[in-house]
Formats: sequence, C-alpha cells, structure tokens
Amino acid sequence: MLELNDVHARYGAITALRGVSLTVSQGELVALLGVNGAGKSTTLGSIAGVLRPSQGRISFEGASILGKSPEQIARLGISLVPEGRDIFPSLTVEENLRLGAFTHREKSEYRRNLDEVHDLFPVLKERLQQPGGTLSGGEQQQLAIARVLLARPKLLLMDEPTEGIQPNVILQIEGAIQRIKERGIAVLLVEQYLEFAWRLAGSYAIMRKGAIVSSGATADLRHDAVRQHLTV
Repeated sequence: MLELNDVHARYGAITALRGVSLTVSQGELVALLGVNGAGKSTTLGSIAGVLRPSQGRISFEGASILGKSPEQIARLGISLVPEGRDIFPSLTVEENLRLGAFTHREKSEYRRNLDEVHDLFPVLKERLQQPGGTLSGGEQQQLAIARVLLARPKLLLMDEPTEGIQPNVILQIEGAIQRIKERGIAVLLVEQYLEFAWRLAGSYAIMRKGAIVSSGATADLRHDAVRQHLTV
C-alpha cells in the first residue's frame, strides 16, 4: 500500500532523512521507533506532503505521491494525526469533527461515520458543544484521531499519540487503534512508549540519525540487541 524507497530530506543545510526505505501493507500496523530527533516525524511529514523529499520515491497504492499537496494526499486516503494534536481550541468538538469530514458529499454518510467515531470515543459525544481547548489532554488526543477518521482514510499516520496522556486514557486509545486495525485501516505509528507499540504493531522500524537501523517483527523488540538502538 505505502512504499518509501531511498527517501532523503533536508531542512536547509541539515540532512533529516538519509535513505529511508519502508513499506506498510493494507491493514498492517507498523511502529516507527527511535529517540527524539531520529527523523520519525520528518518521515510522516514527507509522506503527508508537509515536507518534500530531496531524493527518493514515495508511492501509495502503486502511484507516486511526491509533489502532491497535503490536501491531495489526504483525498487519496492518507490522514495524519500530528504530534501536539493541532485541534482548534476555540471551536466546539462538533465543529472540529466537521472539519475532518471535508471529503463527505452526503449528510447521511457524515452521520454514519460520526456514529462510528462516537462508538470508538464515547466521551466526544458527551462533549459535542464544548470548546476543544477545554478538553483534557487525553480527550483532545481522542478528538484529533476522531477528526481524521471522518475523512475515511486508508492509511493513518499517527505521531506520538500517547505523549502527555494519562495511563487510563492510553488504554482507551490503544483499544480504539486496535479496532481501527480490525477495520482494515493501515497504520504507521510513531511512538516513544515501547510497550504500547509492542502490543499494537506487527512489525517495527527503528530510526537513528535519519536512517532506519533495525526492522523486523515486534516480537523481537524484547531483545536487548534491538533495544540498544532506542537509547541515545
């Protein structure tokens, strides 16, 4: 479904990605791991069209998406839940959700998808008229995920969904992601919380200094030889 081949990216004179290659198959959850500054968020941004790579190929469902705008890429079925959530704090929960449904042409389709989102995150149904900025951090994260799900993605890019979240809410988010997987949506998950990633992902890739230095089945994340790549 998604394939990155020898992707390089720069921020001015700084090389952020160095020959990144990875694949995500339909319905698969791949965990992209590494310390801060390893290039994980840059990889997601390159896929989503926020940053244009200087070299390499990114293809989705067999076609190149390089050079396409974030809006065009979103319409193809790739949605990004960014680090920091990026909800609109002055808008209500309902208004934030409507912004995620820009691809819907029929009201009935929106209502059906909204019901599915409420099933995943019941707390949002209780907060529909509440400004997004008044939600707790965990509730804002759920809103950020729900908003992109309303775009009906085929591939979900998630950047640090557990950051700053209380343990009980992390479990709720984990359950929701598991159900998202069961619907056949592919997920590329950037995560620092190793146990969370281990429980959800079927495979992993570890980044260090802009390059992938280890990859394989998540069962191997228990091995010390793999874990050593996750330290500075």
